[in-house]
Amino acid sequence: MMLTQSAAFFDLDGTLIPGSANIPLAKAAFREGLVTPTELARDLRNGLSFLLQGASDERSAQVRDRILAAVAGHPAAKVEALGDHFMDELVASLQPALTEVLAEHRAAGRDCIVLSASPTEIVSRFARETGLDLGVGTTSERDDQGRYTGRLAGPFCYREGKVTVMKQLAATRGYDLAASYAYSDSASDLPMLTAVGHPVAVNPEPELRAIAEERGWPVVETAALPRVSLTSWRSLVRFGAAVRDRMSGSPSRALPA
Repeated sequence: MMLTQSAAFFDLDGTLIPGSANIPLAKAAFREGLVTPTELARDLRNGLSFLLQGASDERSAQVRDRILAAVAGHPAAKVEALGDHFMDELVASLQPALTEVLAEHRAAGRDCIVLSASPTEIVSRFARETGLDLGVGTTSERDDQGRYTGRLAGPFCYREGKVTVMKQLAATRGYDLAASYAYSDSASDLPMLTAVGHPVAVNPEPELRAIAEERGWPVVETAALPRVSLTSWRSLVRFGAAVRDRMSGSPSRALPA
């Protein structure tokens, strides 16, 4: 197939939105009796850990397995309806800086696609309601009666799994990945970022910020204060400077990449 266009791929949690979509999803699942109070508490702890430290392979796998176990045997329509409880709020949390980025890509004629480890039911609906061209997440298998089996139907949309989805889309939609863009806040998305010609870090966690600095990648700042590592002197100095600027009323500025 002849490559005809480029695309812009976006991570969801921490990139397009400031937190994790799995937090409101877990709360909605609890209200509908799909998870226990203990399981909800665990999910909320995982969500807090994500906000403070970013994604990790272990936590992401735990969330995946928790969701698969929780929905097994339930009608897919019931799970899809969970978005009714929080989708408006989730859409409203779209980062203003990313709204501008999305507008720029649309003006350039690029498709805007969100890729996330979160359930496809949530990711695809978020994409529709924010005007993105496509949303792909982790897809759970369904049986002939439309009930979840507790198994995956396709790749876990995390790390290399996102690249698998990107390559599939490139083959079917004619995207030139070398001319495409990718945006993420997490080093766990390095496979996605390095699969395109134009990687961009968004409010990056410390590990990704260091990589972006080393490789000269652009950085989009979405928060007044940077995410820092408490064990890195350079990171603490950066954080202190940002706090000083904010307290002194200095104009907000993008921190150097």
